[in-house]
Amino acid sequence: MVATKANRLPRPNKAAEVIDHGQRRSVVVRQLLGDIFNGSLRAGQRLIIQQLARRLKMSPTPIREGLIQLASMGIIDFIPNCGGVVREMTSSDVREICQVRRALECEATRSACGRIDLSQLHALAHALRRIATSKRIGAGSVDKARQLDSELHDLIAQNCGNRFLASELERLKILFRAFRDAAWDDRVAGHDYYRVSEEAEEHLAIVNALLERDPRGAARAMSLHIRASVKYWNRSLPPVNDYAGRKETPCVVP
Repeated sequence: MVATKANRLPRPNKAAEVIDHGQRRSVVVRQLLGDIFNGSLRAGQRLIIQQLARRLKMSPTPIREGLIQLASMGIIDFIPNCGGVVREMTSSDVREICQVRRALECEATRSACGRIDLSQLHALAHALRRIATSKRIGAGSVDKARQLDSELHDLIAQNCGNRFLASELERLKILFRAFRDAAWDDRVAGHDYYRVSEEAEEHLAIVNALLERDPRGAARAMSLHIRASVKYWNRSLPPVNDYAGRKETPCVVP
């Protein structure tokens, strides 16, 4: 039979398949980072590919790729053909991660100065002033603070003019935001909302410097913002437990 437009099978959308596959991998990484930072997965605990595939209702491929990505971030130790082992996260690790983040984000901020649409910066400044001066801060304000944090950092990365730098920030932002979210969850659990207005002021300093086309001032404000985050990230670290340091038997996948 001759194929016609009516009976021809649709061609597979390769781009859609790639996006969907990448999304599944990102879901794996976000889920496991959340589980590690909230203590559901503990240092020394094994991550078995087949078990994770059943739990997350996915094929082993995005699970394996997600574990490799976590290993590249230093969060787990990857075991080929098996899975991984959760590493203990220490305050020293947080400090080193923030050093890398500061180097990348400050350079991106310096480079993005003068490239970002002014209307977007003014809109961010307006939203940040509202939070910084608000008399009523609660859990809802935390959600808004996360949204504005993501918007600002994404805007800077997208306008830094260096695709390699932007790509590296894109790769690592899932880790940075997992720390951020864990820190916010810790603050909300303790009904401590002081950080909301404090962070809004830090972000506002960055935006104001960008509006003034002051690259050194913007990078300096970004550095201060990241340094201020370290203590909150440290407080959100899961407690050390009896898994840490335990020798595990070799992992075998049937």
